[in-house]
Amino acid sequence: MNDSMWHRTIASPVGPLRASTDGRALVALAFDGAPVDGGTAPPAPAAAVLDRAASQLAEWFAGARTTFELPLAPRGTPFQRAVWDALLAIPYGTTASYADVARRVGRPAATRAVGAANGRNPIAIVVPCHRVIGADGTLGGYAGGLARKQALLAHEARHAFALAP
Repeated sequence: MNDSMWHRTIASPVGPLRASTDGRALVALAFDGAPVDGGTAPPAPAAAVLDRAASQLAEWFAGARTTFELPLAPRGTPFQRAVWDALLAIPYGTTASYADVARRVGRPAATRAVGAANGRNPIAIVVPCHRVIGADGTLGGYAGGLARKQALLAHEARHAFALAP
């Protein structure tokens, strides 16, 4: 098993993002803003994953893309991965409650566990944890900060409205 990881910093309107790949898939996209430089150049497959992620994120932020077509390999427990898969089913420009996600994963009483899994989502934006809000419409928490969550939701609302038929 190859445990090598390659990283790239990607500029975005919500601050620098740190993309990480195992060479086959996107493993993480974080708001840590840590600059990545130096080291050895990634092999072609890793560079291709990072290039595709950067390109698709640029298109998403420009309002030209509503979904991502990237190989994903988030690392987590089976429950966390089920929650992250459910997040991928929340349509662009819409939101779902923690209870909605809990029902989607077949654990309707597990809203707190869904919240915890949502908070540990390693692939921000691409796996849209920002689309999960409280049942009462409050934003709840967000690993990238509530200002970023609000900005991401506003971005989607603006572009979803513009893309509507």
